[in-house]
Amino acid sequence: MPSAVNDSKKPCVLLWHDLDVHHLHTLKESTDKLGTLAEIFCLKSYKDDLKSAILLDLYFYTLQFAEKKGFSDEQTSGFLSIIKSVHEKAVDTPYGNVDDTYQYFKELLLCHSVKRPPFSIQLFTADQVQMITDYTVNTYFKHFKLYKYAFTPKVRLDLTFEYMNMPETPVPKEDEEEDKIEEKHEDVEDELNQTAENQSTEEDSPAVKELKNYISATLTEQVNQLRLNVDEQIKASNETLSQKLGFSFGGEKEVTKSPKMNKKKGK
Repeated sequence: MPSAVNDSKKPCVLLWHDLDVHHLHTLKESTDKLGTLAEIFCLKSYKDDLKSAILLDLYFYTLQFAEKKGFSDEQTSGFLSIIKSVHEKAVDTPYGNVDDTYQYFKELLLCHSVKRPPFSIQLFTADQVQMITDYTVNTYFKHFKLYKYAFTPKVRLDLTFEYMNMPETPVPKEDEEEDKIEEKHEDVEDELNQTAENQSTEEDSPAVKELKNYISATLTEQVNQLRLNVDEQIKASNETLSQKLGFSFGGEKEVTKSPKMNKKKGK
């Protein structure tokens, strides 16, 4: 099983490791610092490639911070190489290594803040070390998981079981698999055809016919009875409605005499 931490990278002095004096002079004179930086680090495809764009932003804002804090050319070169080396350490393995990466970052700072040749040089002051630490923690390590997700491949675990004293199962060939699939389809079709034949046989049997006739006759009788009941209900409803409206059931209007007319006839 691979180790979760790769110790291939060792802290060392990185002065003029990635940016030399000529590179820094070119960046200062350039009107397109982003494009110049892309040429220096071979990230010309940053407009189409997401990883190149992320790296270019990381380097660009690192240089911008160094310029804002008034770093010298030597300090700017060393600072950029520290950030670049920390990122390479972080994405060197797909496993979680934030603690090891941060320890590596602190050791790199120590190599550039203590005068002990040839193992370390005093490139940064104590205040600059604090500024670099705060900047790196608040930018790179704050988004550490995002960098890991973007730059490390996915880990896929494949398990294979082997049993003792058991013959290996041969890998089926494509032709054999197709034959098996065709046989399964034929078996299913045969079963469906057999079921249809059995159903047709049952339908033609006298018992089934007699049962169907009985059911049909019973349903017909019930439907006729239901129809008569509905007709009677409709007729009764029409008579009730006609009486309320003053019409006879046949549609002729009934003449109703008012009490005043009866009194006149009585006189």
